[in-house]
Amino acid sequence: MSLHPNEVLIAPVVSEKSYSLISDRKYTFRVHENAHKTQIRQAVEQLFEVEVAKVNVVKVQSKPKRRGLQHGRRPGWKKAIVQLKEGHEIEIFEGASV
Repeated sequence: MSLHPNEVLIAPVVSEKSYSLISDRKYTFRVHENAHKTQIRQAVEQLFEVEVAKVNVVKVQSKPKRRGLQHGRRPGWKKAIVQLKEGHEIEIFEGASV
């Protein structure tokens, strides 16, 4: 399945853990369910004009949720942790503090 780079990367993950990884040049994104590592690498390199060293992909499992007597599940999603090569950084994350 061929995806456009804008379709591969959905949103950056905003969490305390993801911001603590920025010091190691690791950036966390929510990605398309069908995207694979090569597509994620190409999308990050194209959109942010950086060089990617490594890509790790994690499937976040769905969680059961309950509101009163109503039972349901939160949807699962796919997360990518992208490590950049030395000397590269993504500006949209810079300036954010933990």
